[in-house]
Amino acid sequence: MSPVRPLGIAILGAGLFPTQAHLPALAQLTSSTCLVAIYSHTLKSASTLSEIAKKTLSLASPPSVYHDQGGKDGDLKALLAHPDVDAVIVALPITVQPDVIRAAFSYGKHVLSEKPLAPSVANGLELINEYEKQWKGKVLWRVAENLEAEPAYRKVGELVKEGKIGKVTWWKLTAVSRLGKDSQWYKTPWRTVPEYQGGFLLDGGVHSAAVLRTALPSHPISLSAYVSLAQEHLAPSDTFTAVSLSSDGSQGVFELSSGAPVDSRNESALKVTGKDGWIDVTHSGGVYRVVLHTATKDGENHQVFEIKGEGVKKEIEHFVDAVHGGKGEGIGNPKGALRDVAFIEAGLGSKGEKVDLEKLVREGK
Repeated sequence: MSPVRPLGIAILGAGLFPTQAHLPALAQLTSSTCLVAIYSHTLKSASTLSEIAKKTLSLASPPSVYHDQGGKDGDLKALLAHPDVDAVIVALPITVQPDVIRAAFSYGKHVLSEKPLAPSVANGLELINEYEKQWKGKVLWRVAENLEAEPAYRKVGELVKEGKIGKVTWWKLTAVSRLGKDSQWYKTPWRTVPEYQGGFLLDGGVHSAAVLRTALPSHPISLSAYVSLAQEHLAPSDTFTAVSLSSDGSQGVFELSSGAPVDSRNESALKVTGKDGWIDVTHSGGVYRVVLHTATKDGENHQVFEIKGEGVKKEIEHFVDAVHGGKGEGIGNPKGALRDVAFIEAGLGSKGEKVDLEKLVREGK
């Protein structure tokens, strides 16, 4: 059997995440991927990322550059028509992504699109239905949600499925951070003045929603939430608190905020409690600490797992595997990513009332 050639990849978008996350991940996957091209709105941003890619990936020459002023031989359509491009990583502003994903499908390209799936559940459902009717089986589409791919959260899911803590009874997820005006993420223009629901709560909140469906044995089916604004520059809202019920009867509290006043208030934690024990997950310095507590006759036992954070690498690795006919561990399924958008959208509109997540995912409203 002849070896599988590296997958020809183009990155669409030249912002912070492609620079700080996608390129370092691809640098670890050079035997299975080959970065062919870069697209961005402007020549300057595309060229800058291309030069960074050359250095980061130790390439002989920088990837080809495409941009909106490139004309018919140098724009996005030209990139998508390039025969050496097998797949695209889409990392563009949230409101732009759906149409770019559709364009990639029409040119027969496999797609790994950054989260969130779409600006709303209705938009996401429309895109999923279109993909399944017209493109599924011809091209592969996965949604890049790095926390779903994080080995630490997948480890929690495995421990729970193995019955290490018995039946899950309740959980608590906390994701609190300070997003000041000096933050590189705040300075991104399309985030500073969002044209999509929830602002930073949607952009960042889907990460935390993905943790729930990765670590818990069953997905949330309803929630009741309140949102508020603690820091004016993060309008329309920056804080989200919900109580949620899962299909197995377990319940939990979901705390999300980018409005912490100081860095000392930052917190990233997941606690999953069962009848026979509990799991505690914390994250600091690029390493996750997973602690399994199990009840014994004399008290309890502890088992600690220190797991390196490498979700972006893993999501690309699984995507490449799936393109080549593997299972990719099911990571990045658009229907799973739709649930993440639904969780945040439901909370944004709840105002303390119970919201049926199953109905929202099914009907888009």
